[in-house]
Amino acid sequence: MELVAAIVGVLLLCLVAPLVWLAVRRVRLMRNGGVDLCLRRRFAVTDWHFGVGRYEGERFAWYRLTSFRIRATVVLERGELEIVDRRPPLRSEEFAIPTAVEVLRCRGRDASGRGVDVELAMSRDVRTGFLAWLESTPPGRRPGYREAS
Repeated sequence: MELVAAIVGVLLLCLVAPLVWLAVRRVRLMRNGGVDLCLRRRFAVTDWHFGVGRYEGERFAWYRLTSFRIRATVVLERGELEIVDRRPPLRSEEFAIPTAVEVLRCRGRDASGRGVDVELAMSRDVRTGFLAWLESTPPGRRPGYREAS
């Protein structure tokens, strides 16, 4: 009987520990200036992923909510980022991105110089902060915000 209780205890610990890690990770990201937004790289309705975005100087780092990685899943350089399209969420996307009021399709380069195309679904407040971050640059640098025509 003690062996069964020990096995059940170990199994419960194995189930609870990852959930605690994800919760602690999210709280730490949000406390350090994170914002909630959804991202997708493959442009199909089912590929939206919830996550936390953080402004880290000249970079925008996005951390997937259900990932155990310590590092960001996607990192975009401000100087290389352009907004290709802006649109409201489609009716078929509303279940996947319930809090979003706008979807921004962005093209840029990551930290390694590779081209990255992503869509970011965000609330009105997050969109305002994101656009302000893109438009603000230190004196002497080229603007980090280019909207494709």
